[in-house]
Amino acid sequence: MIRAFAALALPEPVRFELMLVQQGLPVPRPIPAESLHLTLVFLGELPEPRLDDVHLAFRAVSAPGFEVALAGLGLFGGARPRLVYAAVAANPALERLQAKLETAARGAGVALAGRRFVPHVTLARLPERFAERDRLERAVAARGAWTAPRFAAADFRLYRSHLGGESPLYEELARYPLG
Repeated sequence: MIRAFAALALPEPVRFELMLVQQGLPVPRPIPAESLHLTLVFLGELPEPRLDDVHLAFRAVSAPGFEVALAGLGLFGGARPRLVYAAVAANPALERLQAKLETAARGAGVALAGRRFVPHVTLARLPERFAERDRLERAVAARGAWTAPRFAAADFRLYRSHLGGESPLYEELARYPLG
């Protein structure tokens, strides 16, 4: 079984800006800069033949390239935040691409979770018993006007996720051009 997802890779200047933001947050384990990405579709655990079907379906997806802007920070998890993220500015082209990828994955036989797509870049995952919640909420609120350099999305990628250790490791399996 292969744990996989489709995502936009982030260019170096954007990852650098995100790393600077992470350094200003009271989080125990920020996501390593080389692992930062914008997930489009989480595929879950798939047998290799099903992943091959997804690959073929993704190759057939046609969508134009577009620009992406990261703006502001947020927390997922309500009263007990579990994740710190950089938000993505509203982007109809990104939403259309994501919908096409969901359709392609379902057409390849993947049962996707029914969650609404909220585009973001995960900056840190928080332990269940996180003692500095108030301090973190203040730090996130103080960076509400933060923005990163806009970047061009010229392709999307299929990744394999290797779990274990401090943080998952991501292996690029394929690239699919946009435009």
